[in-house]
Amino acid sequence: MTRTLTLPNGEEVTEDDIILYDGYPYRLRFVDDDEYEFELSPLYWGNSGMDVPFPDREALVEQWEGDSRGTLTDEEWNGWLREARHNPKFSDDELDELARELGTNDGLLDRLRRLFGR
Repeated sequence: MTRTLTLPNGEEVTEDDIILYDGYPYRLRFVDDDEYEFELSPLYWGNSGMDVPFPDREALVEQWEGDSRGTLTDEEWNGWLREARHNPKFSDDELDELARELGTNDGLLDRLRRLFGR
């Protein structure tokens, strides 16, 4: 049986879904822990100590900000990646890997095409 979580926006997600939380792509991961029910793991930095643990859904609701949207379409993820490429806090390697994970067409070849206007 697949475990699900209802996001504050009403969307139901599983561990297979990628969501935009706090302006960054994350995956949901349920944990078997006495203290936490689930955590959000950053798509690129997962398992690096940057996972965000939540004791329950109510804690997620309290921390859900305006730049948290839940799942996005491929077109929306492409837009997020285009904007992120202009943000110095993201490296090209990080964004290239995120593009691969997201399954979008915003990789190195697409960046070169945009750069050279083709």
